[in-house]
Amino acid sequence: MKRFRRHGQESQRERLKQELFQFNKTVEHGFPHQPSALGYSPSLQLLAIGTRSGAIKLYGAPGVEFMGLHDENAAVTQVHFLPQQVELVTLLDDNSLHMWTLKAHKGLSELLEIGRFTLTGPPGALPSVTRVTAVLAHSSGELLLLGTEGGHVFIVEVPGFRELEERNISLDQVASSVPDDYACRRNLEHVEALQENPVNPSQVVIGYGRGLMVVWDLKKQRAIQHIPGTQQLESVWWTEDGHYLLSSHNDGSYCRWMVGSKDMDEEDVKSNIPYGHFPCKAISKIVQLPTEEEPPFLLFSGGMPRASYGDRHCITVIHGKTHVALDFTSRIIDFFAIRSGPEHTGDPSALVVLVEEELVVIDLQTEGWPVIQTPYLVPLHSSAITCSHHVSAIPLKLWERVLAAGNVQSTHYSKKPWPITGGQNLAPDAPQRDLLLTGHEDGTVRFWDASGVCLYPLYKLSTAGVFHTDADPNDNMNQGTEGEWPPFRKVGCFDPYSDDPRLGVQKIHLCKYSGYLTAAGTAGQILVLELNDEAAEQKVEAKVVDLLQGQEGFRWKGHTQLDVREEPVLFPPGFQPFALVQCQPPAVVTALTLHSEWKLVAFGTSHGFGLYDYQQKNNVLVKCTLNPSDQLAMEGPLSRVKSIKKSLRQSFRRIRRSRVSLRKHHVNNAAKLQEANARLEAELAEMELAPVQRKIEARSSDDSFTGLVRTIYFADTFLSDSSHNTPSLWAGTNGGCVFAYMLRLPAAERRADEPVTAQPAKEIQLMHRAPVVGILVLDGHGAPLPEPLEVAHDLARSPDMQGSHHLVVISEEQFKVFGLPKVSAKMKLKLTAMDGSRVRRVGVAWFGSSRSEDYGESGLVVLTNQGDVHVVSLPTVKMQVHYPCVRREDVSGIASCVFTKHGQGFYLISPSEFERFSLSARCLVEPRCLVEVPHHTDPSTQRRPLLDGASSAQRITKQESEDAESAARRVMEHALLNDEKVLQEIQKSLEGDHTSFMENNVKNAVA
Repeated sequence: MKRFRRHGQESQRERLKQELFQFNKTVEHGFPHQPSALGYSPSLQLLAIGTRSGAIKLYGAPGVEFMGLHDENAAVTQVHFLPQQVELVTLLDDNSLHMWTLKAHKGLSELLEIGRFTLTGPPGALPSVTRVTAVLAHSSGELLLLGTEGGHVFIVEVPGFRELEERNISLDQVASSVPDDYACRRNLEHVEALQENPVNPSQVVIGYGRGLMVVWDLKKQRAIQHIPGTQQLESVWWTEDGHYLLSSHNDGSYCRWMVGSKDMDEEDVKSNIPYGHFPCKAISKIVQLPTEEEPPFLLFSGGMPRASYGDRHCITVIHGKTHVALDFTSRIIDFFAIRSGPEHTGDPSALVVLVEEELVVIDLQTEGWPVIQTPYLVPLHSSAITCSHHVSAIPLKLWERVLAAGNVQSTHYSKKPWPITGGQNLAPDAPQRDLLLTGHEDGTVRFWDASGVCLYPLYKLSTAGVFHTDADPNDNMNQGTEGEWPPFRKVGCFDPYSDDPRLGVQKIHLCKYSGYLTAAGTAGQILVLELNDEAAEQKVEAKVVDLLQGQEGFRWKGHTQLDVREEPVLFPPGFQPFALVQCQPPAVVTALTLHSEWKLVAFGTSHGFGLYDYQQKNNVLVKCTLNPSDQLAMEGPLSRVKSIKKSLRQSFRRIRRSRVSLRKHHVNNAAKLQEANARLEAELAEMELAPVQRKIEARSSDDSFTGLVRTIYFADTFLSDSSHNTPSLWAGTNGGCVFAYMLRLPAAERRADEPVTAQPAKEIQLMHRAPVVGILVLDGHGAPLPEPLEVAHDLARSPDMQGSHHLVVISEEQFKVFGLPKVSAKMKLKLTAMDGSRVRRVGVAWFGSSRSEDYGESGLVVLTNQGDVHVVSLPTVKMQVHYPCVRREDVSGIASCVFTKHGQGFYLISPSEFERFSLSARCLVEPRCLVEVPHHTDPSTQRRPLLDGASSAQRITKQESEDAESAARRVMEHALLNDEKVLQEIQKSLEGDHTSFMENNVKNAVA
C-alpha cells in the first residue's frame, strides 16, 4: 500500500514539474555574427540577413523576427525576395539555392525551407559552368535568372526550381552577337550583374566581368543592344525611366550609358571618377533613385583613393550639391534604399547599410541625414562585453528616470520612426519591466530594455570620466574637417578599441528600489553611483583598501591602478559616481554586492574581501584570504603570459631529464616501458569514465588562487543564537572556505555618525575544497530571503524569523545545507559525483505554475561546465529537471550566462549576440508574429505572366491551389529527367535521392 501511494505521489510530482518547468530557447538578441548577405522586400517591408554560419534572419516591425538555419554548413552569399510574395531565395557558397517561405500556422507565421536546387551542367562540364555568381528574381515572380562563372545565364522557374533549358542564355549565343571590333569579345568572363528593365520586364541586362553589357530580350531570346564597356565591371543599375544604365568599375569609376541607341557616341557615354586623379578602389555597387521635384539620389559604395583612404569603408551619397562620404566602422556587406509612398515608389526616405559589425539606417528626408536609432540588431559588442547583470520588475519611477537620462543622450538621432514595418507583432505586452545591464571593456555600462523580444538600448553610463585616460575629451570623431575631400562623415557606434583595458567593468549590482548602482573594474576600482536627473559637477575621492593587510613576501607584478582625476568632473544626467574604493593590489574585482538598506557595499578580489560604508565613506572590514602558496595571484592577467612560458620551459626540461635518465637506465627498459604503458592505460580508462563515476576528491590547498573570492552575500539571519537575528556578511572563496561576519548597524537616527562594525562569527571549510560559487540563506519557511528594501516597498512578504534558518552553500561540485546558527550539516546533493559536472553559474528563481496563478516554487538554477541547466528544489536540494542548453565547448558562452528571477536566462552565442532561454512554463518571451501576402492595390505592380506555354502554366503560386501530390510529382519528374546524377544514384541503391528533402518540404508547403 505504501509503495502504491509513493508511486502516486511521484506521478503527481511529475505532473507538477510539467506545469512549473519547460525549457525553450526563445529569441536571439543583438547583431548576427559574421553577416554575409542582405535582402529586402519592399512589398513585405521585411529585411533579411544571411550569415557565414548558414543562418537566415528576417526582421520587420519591432518584435517581428524569424530565423532559419540551412542544413549545410555554408555561408549565405545572396538573399533575394520574390516580388510581391512571401518567398525568398538564398544562395550559399556551396552553390546551392534554397527556397524559404513564411507559412501561416495557427495564426502565426513560420519561416520554412520548402526546396533546394543545384544547377547541373552537361556531363564533363567544368564546375565553373554552373557556379552561380549573379541572381535576379524577376518581377513576374515566376523566374530566377542565374548568371554563372562560365558566362551562361540559366533560367529557372520558381518556387518549384524547374530549369527552363530552352530559355537559357548560353555564352556562345552572346559571344556570337558581339561586334567584331569589341576588344574583349573572346573572353567575356563571368556574369557579374543581372538587372531587369523597370519599364519593360522582358528586357534584362547581362553584365560580364570584362565590362561588356548586353541587353537581352527574354521573349525574343536575342540580344538587342551591346554596351562595350572595357573596364572590369563591378555592378549595374538600370534607371527607373528605363533610359539609362549605370555601370561601376574596379578603377573607381562609374559610367552612364543610354539604352536603345545603336551607335554609342561620346555624348551617350558619361564616365566619372568621383574621387579623382590618383588610383582609386573599386565601386562595388551603384544605385540611382529619382525624386519628384529634386535631383536624383546617387549612392555608391567604395571608390576611395587607394593610397590615402584605401582602408576606409564608405558609401557616398550625392543629391544635388550635397555630397557626403559616409565613413562606416567596419567592412560594408551591402546596402539598399527604402522609398516612401504606399507602393514604395516615391522619394528615397532611408538608406539601410549592413556592415560587418552593425546595421546603420540613415534618414534621407531630414536635413543633415541623421542616423535613425535601431530598435533591434543593436551591436551589443560596440565595445566588448565583459559582464552582465539582470534586474527584474523595475519600478515605474526608476524606469522613467533611466529613460529620461537616455533621451538626453539620443538627441543626435533622427526623430523619424523606424522605416522597416513589415508583419504584425502579436506577442502580448510584457507583464513587467526588465533591465539587462552589460559591462564593457571601455568602462561603460549599457542599460537594455529586456522586457520583450527586442533588446532595446535605453541608456549608456561611462565610468571613464572619473579617471585619467589617453582619450582627448575634445576629440569629436563624428565630424570631418571643413573643406575636407573626400567629405567624410563618421557613422555607426561600433568601436572595439578601449583607451585603457583597466577600465573594463567586471561586476555590476543595481538596487532597483533606491536607484543606487555599483560597478567594479579590472584594476580594483569599485564605483558607487546614484541616479540624478540633473547634470552635476563633483569630485570623486578614492578610498584605498589594502587587502594584503601587511603580509610580507608578496609583490604585485600586474597592472597599476587607474589615476583618479583630482579636479571636479561634470557628469551628465543619469547615474553619477559619488564614492570610489580602490583595492590594493589593483586586481580584478571578482565578487560584488550592494545593500541599499544598510548603505553597504561588499567586494572581493583574488587577495581578499572588504566592506565599505558608502554613507560615511569609510572602510568597515578588510580580510585577506591569500594563501602563502598563492604566488600566481600576485601576477595579474598581464603577466600570465610569463607564467605560461615558465611552465612550458619546465615541461621541456622534464622531458629532457626523462630522456637522459632513460639512456642511463637502459637495462630494465622493456619491463619499465610495459609498466608505464599499463599505468597510462589505467589513467586513460579512468579519464574516459570520469563523467559518469568520478568521486568528489579533496583538493590540495596548494592549488593556485585558493584565496580568490568567488561570491559575497548579505543576510539578516541568526549567527550567534537562535533568538536574535543580526545583519551578516558571507564570503566564499576558491579554496572552499566560507567566512561569516556579524555586522552591527547604528540606529537610523545615529547612522550618519556612528561607525558600522563587523566581527568574525563563523568560518566553514568544505572538506572537498571545491570553489564556493554561491551562498544563500533560507528563512523559517524555506524561502530565500527577500532583496533589500523589497519588503519596505510591499513587493515581498517579510521573511519568517520564527522557524530556524538554513544556509545553502553551493560549491562547484555539490549543494550543501546547514542549519543556523550552529552551522550543522543537514543535507547535500553531489552534482559532480553524479555526472562529472561542475557548477559554473547559479541563480535563484521563482517558477510559477502554468495552470494555477497562485502556486509557485523557488529553486536554484544552475549551469554546469557541460552546458546543461539544472533546477534544484529549495530547501530540499533535490534535482528537479535538467536540459542541455549550451555547447560544452562554448566556454565563453557558459561563463557569460546570467539568470533572471523568473526562470529565464541569457548567454552569449557570439561576441555580438545573446541567446535567450526560458526554464519556466509560465514566463516565456518569444516572437509571435504574422506576415500576410501583400495585397495588390496598383494593377501595374501585379505579377504578369512573362513566358507563354507550359512553363508558365506549371508554376507554383499562392493563387493556384495545387495539391501536395502533383507538386511533389512535378519536382520528382524534373529530377529524374534532367539530373543524371540523381538517376544514377537511384539505379545503384535504394537509399533515396537528393530531391527527397525537396519533395517532403513541397508537400508541407502546399499542404
